[in-house]
Amino acid sequence: MNRIAERRQRIPARWTVRPADPAEERLRSELGIGRLLAACLVERGLTDPGDAHRFLNPRLEDLHDPLRLPNCAEAVQVLLQAKERGERVFVHGDYDVDGITSTAIWTRSLRRLGFDVFPHVPHRIKHGYGVQEEAVFHAMKQGAKVLLTCDCGSSAHQAVGRAKQLGMKVIITDHHELGAQLPEADAFVNPHLEGHDYPFPHLSGAGVAFKVAQQVAVELGARAEQFQRAFLDLVCLGTIADVVPLVGENRIFAHFGLKLLPQSKKKGIRALLKVAEVQGEVRSYDVAWRLAPRINAAGRIDDAERALRLMLTEDEEEAQEIAKELNELNEARRAEEQRILEQALETLSEMDAESLPLLMVWAEEWHRGVVGIVAGRLCEQYNRPVFLASVDAEAGVAHGSARSPEVYDLHEALMQKRDLFLSCGGHARAAGFSASVEALEAVREELLAHAQSVLKPEDLVPTVRATAEITAEDVNHKSFIELEKLEPHGEANPRPLFLMRNVKFADFQPTSNPEHVRFQILAERPIFGIGFRSSHLFESLRPGDPVDLLVRASINRYNGNEYPQLLLEGLRRA
Repeated sequence: MNRIAERRQRIPARWTVRPADPAEERLRSELGIGRLLAACLVERGLTDPGDAHRFLNPRLEDLHDPLRLPNCAEAVQVLLQAKERGERVFVHGDYDVDGITSTAIWTRSLRRLGFDVFPHVPHRIKHGYGVQEEAVFHAMKQGAKVLLTCDCGSSAHQAVGRAKQLGMKVIITDHHELGAQLPEADAFVNPHLEGHDYPFPHLSGAGVAFKVAQQVAVELGARAEQFQRAFLDLVCLGTIADVVPLVGENRIFAHFGLKLLPQSKKKGIRALLKVAEVQGEVRSYDVAWRLAPRINAAGRIDDAERALRLMLTEDEEEAQEIAKELNELNEARRAEEQRILEQALETLSEMDAESLPLLMVWAEEWHRGVVGIVAGRLCEQYNRPVFLASVDAEAGVAHGSARSPEVYDLHEALMQKRDLFLSCGGHARAAGFSASVEALEAVREELLAHAQSVLKPEDLVPTVRATAEITAEDVNHKSFIELEKLEPHGEANPRPLFLMRNVKFADFQPTSNPEHVRFQILAERPIFGIGFRSSHLFESLRPGDPVDLLVRASINRYNGNEYPQLLLEGLRRA
């Protein structure tokens, strides 16, 4: 049994069930839907039938007017003037999927409209996060008159100031949380800016780029629908990969983008689908776990510019070659991730980690492009904020990432303690930082003290909340097909989780991979399911033992046949 499985077995989560709500009956009556779907909608706060109908039936017409974004009109005006004067636009993105797709949206759309564009994404190791002064000088050498950021720039005070000194116009398009002081850009487009009425503040960086670039295209005579068809594939990738809430506009981007991905005309996307072995219908799972990791791999352990080239190339052979390279980089990333995870678990086991409200560890040999993934896995397992850092002993600097469950706001914590860091920023649940090696112990102590002041012991107990309790009668083709209307799943719209009490297995057997178990539940008609990486849960069980199950609904489709199937998420004796 691996260490993560051991921990799951040793410290079981607290199981709760969301109580039934009277609003469910109204939804069932007015929308003509089943009990399980109604329960899921209410759980998502969709108690009004009109809101629920719009959620289940996304429409491109429900996207908000881009001009409602703060300073969108000013950004468009700067770009139109640049086109009129024939001035070069330097597009500065970021090295993750959101930043790469944002850069691709801007570069492709502006070039199509006749702009002179020079795209750039930083190298994680050489340049670090965000817009640095080095990039500004690079833009100047390229003859750029406009510096346009996407998925970054909201905290780039020095770089923006330098660009202005050098005579450049600066447009920031970003979605990150804002500090007390804002860079003095010519146009600052960020849905988090106060004093504006944009209805949806949860856009990804690609989402913000998509909206503003669409308005530029419309001003130059294109139809909004034409722009959307051309770039929904890219904004879908960035939105799902950046784990922003898949509701509102993000749900619309994901819903229509996923439909367009298999038919994308972009050679890089087609090559990526092929190398990731994604065929036919593309789901949010495929983006999150098969496509995005390959795009991210370039920025994590090599150069993100390679992934950007994949998103921009018009050469079929080049696309296939880059996609193959990204696939190999992803395999190397996975190996490095596992190595860091094992070492981090070893260190945490020596720290009595379960007694601490916040975990922070670091080491010299860890790849700084991978520590964020490992921090996420440790956060999931320990249910508390985790800070991981890679130490550059020669430079005397540690670069790290942090991940946190919902009970702790990383951005707020970092802002309160920002004097301890050389740099820091991010979101409530994911953040990045750098600090001097000499300060790491002090950073850990200060963050630990802060966590102790805001987290209660019960916050650290993993709690799993099921959407509803179900019985064998609820496991049927009609109900499970209806639940697929909730897709695409992601942040703020997870696959629903259900509790089944006091059931008995007729049989259970390992698959060809002994970590996975197939099972059949005793019922009037056969009910089948599978538990991935769950063999440890069955070690002391016998068929016929009464158990409680946490399950997700799925439809098993094979050789033209369909039947409802349970996906096991948790098991305990009844």
